[in-house]
Amino acid sequence: MKKVLHSPCIKLCRIDPQSGFCAGCYRTIEEIARWSRLDDAGKSEIYRELEKRKQTDSNLAS
Repeated sequence: MKKVLHSPCIKLCRIDPQSGFCAGCYRTIEEIARWSRLDDAGKSEIYRELEKRKQTDSNLAS
């Protein structure tokens, strides 16, 4: 059975003007807009980037 890649949106939608990332899901506005048209490979690539962004964000907060 194929795994469905759901949107990483957590309904905390606010684009940070400095980073350009959503405060809730860490996607850019362009990634958010394209999400529904992406194939699984494209969504997987964004998920990999999100993990890097979250790690960077948590390092900055420390």
